[in-house]
Amino acid sequence: MSGPIIGEGDLVGEALACRRGGRLVFAGLGFSLKAGGALVLTGSNGSGKSSLLRLLATLLAPAEGTLLWGGAPVAADPARYRAAIDYAGHLDAIKPALTVGETLRFWAALRGAANPAIEAALDRFGLGAAAGWPCRVLSAGQRRRLALARLVAAPAAIWLLDEPTATLDSDGEGRLMEAIAEHRAAGGRIAVATHLSLPLPGAEMIRLDDYAVSPHDALASPW
Repeated sequence: MSGPIIGEGDLVGEALACRRGGRLVFAGLGFSLKAGGALVLTGSNGSGKSSLLRLLATLLAPAEGTLLWGGAPVAADPARYRAAIDYAGHLDAIKPALTVGETLRFWAALRGAANPAIEAALDRFGLGAAAGWPCRVLSAGQRRRLALARLVAAPAAIWLLDEPTATLDSDGEGRLMEAIAEHRAAGGRIAVATHLSLPLPGAEMIRLDDYAVSPHDALASPW
């Protein structure tokens, strides 16, 4: 990965709360994600790990609190912030008829990348030999590698990763950790939801259970 991608400043969450299906999932959550930093989101099933990532991806609006990028509220100019993020959720969003290489070029074009690093992305995730394969023949692990390869093909300042090691073998996990290390070294940031212990030096740990809202508190809440 060439050149710094430090971006426009820190990503900061202030007193964030999230409502899902009419239920207040968490409240009072705050963090500051600096250049080269990492947030690791842990917690029990239903604690809000994926919901927090979706909130950071602007797919959900916070029930309370403020998300700031470079000192400005994300809500004031969401397009500017969205240009700085890449969200890899549970679904791989892969079209079976496209080849591996075509899929990466399609994703890079969506991000407006003038010179996407297609070959570097394929090599990083061990997909070089599969570049011409239609995606319908890929295994679950290969599909996950391809979904993650787009992060390298058209780098964004902030990576939002939901259980990124799911279906990966040990080689795939190692390649992902190397990509994350390179991204952080270039000034990139990551937020990752995981059930596993990931080797991310200096990461800020956020345990979503610590911000859970009891049914009694939820009833009393003005949100």
